[in-house]
Amino acid sequence: MTIRVLLADDQALVRTSFRMIIESEPDLEVVGEAATGEEAVGLARTTRADVVLMDIRMPDMDGLAATRAISADEDLAGVRVLILTTFEADEYVFQALRAGASGFLGKGVEISHLLDAIRLIARGEALLSPRATKALVAQYLATPDRTSTPAPELTSLTERERQVLVLVAAGLSNDAIAEQLHVSPWTAKTHVNRIMTKLGVRDRAQLVVIAYQTGHAHPGG
Repeated sequence: MTIRVLLADDQALVRTSFRMIIESEPDLEVVGEAATGEEAVGLARTTRADVVLMDIRMPDMDGLAATRAISADEDLAGVRVLILTTFEADEYVFQALRAGASGFLGKGVEISHLLDAIRLIARGEALLSPRATKALVAQYLATPDRTSTPAPELTSLTERERQVLVLVAAGLSNDAIAEQLHVSPWTAKTHVNRIMTKLGVRDRAQLVVIAYQTGHAHPGG
């Protein structure tokens, strides 16, 4: 199955570079290019891309607003957004994850990691750059004007599901979670899917945000 990729970046040279890299892979295809966030949202609807590589800083509508628009559109439920940023610790990345992005990478990432990231995002199986994501969320939530806010919907989770949520927030894959809890990878995956269904989120990136917001994961913990 070919993974359909949409490129959203205001720099034509960057888009051309990504296109050449992506289309060198037999299972990946670039289906469109957008120079603004508004174009990205429109092309996401017309091209039915599986993954949008989204820059944050773009004219007209920035990547955050575009990500929010894509995530809020029920017709685009299968479209996943991968944020590409110049600085992996960019404070806007946390906002992007809250807006519905499935993960993020620095633009200086190795080519092999970028290609793997696209495939992982398309499958919805893993959070990208878990160590960096965890550090970013921790840093953001540790600021003085941030407080941990309990979410009533977490009462629907079983004790085991709460354990799995904490492990997801630590960046563990399904296989790693299975090893930690002494269960099968299939069981671990089932737990993760049930948690996402109960909390009404689309992917693991949003689970990480929820874990920090509700105090199930802690900065430095």
